[in-house]
Amino acid sequence: MMHLYSLATPNGQKISVALEELALDYTPHTINILTGEQFTPAFIALNPNSKIPVLVDEDGPKGETVSIMESGAILLYLAEKTGQLLSADPLVRLETIQWVFFQMASIGPMFGQFGHFYKYAGEKCTHPYPVERYTTEAKRLLQVLETRLDNRHWLVGEQYSIADIAIFPWVDCLSRFYKAEEQLALHTYPNVQAWLERCLERPAVQKGMTVCSDI
Repeated sequence: MMHLYSLATPNGQKISVALEELALDYTPHTINILTGEQFTPAFIALNPNSKIPVLVDEDGPKGETVSIMESGAILLYLAEKTGQLLSADPLVRLETIQWVFFQMASIGPMFGQFGHFYKYAGEKCTHPYPVERYTTEAKRLLQVLETRLDNRHWLVGEQYSIADIAIFPWVDCLSRFYKAEEQLALHTYPNVQAWLERCLERPAVQKGMTVCSDI
């Protein structure tokens, strides 16, 4: 049995979607980061960095229980454990991992900072610079995706993979949570929008996106 400690944020959705896509048995545990549950001793024992998600696999390597933090590491673990969502071809595998790291290093941090200053900072920060900076960077990253998805159905190779799962919840977040359609001119990235729709049409995605949303 696996246990997912998470919340339905983009980083959390990555893992619940992957678990659903892989049809793995797991028990979800909602961690309400708005009330500080991530700072409790019980959660810190799972992740000393106090971030969701965390995956606990009771049947880990050598049959031992393993606790895994960092959503990118969890995606790689699940793909390698099951032999799915990550190509066995060495070159395609390498390319897929690069795009997962692209999400972890660029898409997640930059989109997250954009959302913080654009939607949530409010009266705490009235200077225009942060919104301008992260708007510019978010648009640049969207253009990277737009170019990558030209004449491509999925981000890497011919198959849906953990690269798509890593990135699409963050792109979806721009409109679903941040309401930034006009600010980021999302309509000017048609390849990205078509790819996002393909991802969201998947039954496992539709189920996984709502896991740990009960707060």
